[in-house]
Amino acid sequence: MGTMSTISRRLAPRVTALAPNLTSTFVREALRRAIEGVGPLPSAADAADTQLREQHGDVERAIHEVIENHVRYAGAQGFVTNLGGLVTMTVTVPTNITGLALITCRMVAGIAHLRGYDLDDPRVRNAILVCILGEGSVKDLVKGGYLPAPPMALATAPVHDPEVDQRVTTYVARDLISRVAGKRLATTVGRRVPVVGGVVGASADGYATWRIGRYADRELLPRAKR
Repeated sequence: MGTMSTISRRLAPRVTALAPNLTSTFVREALRRAIEGVGPLPSAADAADTQLREQHGDVERAIHEVIENHVRYAGAQGFVTNLGGLVTMTVTVPTNITGLALITCRMVAGIAHLRGYDLDDPRVRNAILVCILGEGSVKDLVKGGYLPAPPMALATAPVHDPEVDQRVTTYVARDLISRVAGKRLATTVGRRVPVVGGVVGASADGYATWRIGRYADRELLPRAKR
């Protein structure tokens, strides 16, 4: 596992240096589509509101269902390739990276919506992206001064700082590339045994999505209704 992590970390900066649009255009576009809806998937807010109705107004249960649904999406084979509107992104960006970005952004945006955040607010959008980095990475980046604050503080900052946007998208892109690169190494080994490669890939994506969902659930505390 240590070798995989090392290779992934070394690969990520090289890929983002070769394709700078991955750090800005791609990540922001994935977030926009996750929030607004893409193909057969409704917007993050509409999907979250559906869960809220099904759970009879219980926000916490609705959040639980939002997380569980997206964990299943993350583990489903061929999910992204069946979504309309993603074709142009997958031409230049590996499909698995596209899928992870879309699914995790949509899940965290749904949680944020249920907790009372405005998904059109750029501060909230930065907080959503930072959430998908995961708790450990966020702590390290904040401690090192690379990010100004964790998601909750970003979402509730007095003003939006445009300089934070590029930093956030850069770290998110690198994290997605590292995650996929590490998983590719594991599935390559797994292919020696029939079916194992697919199981490893689906399990890795599902578990990573679940952890991100739980982090967002803890981090994005309810906002007072205005």
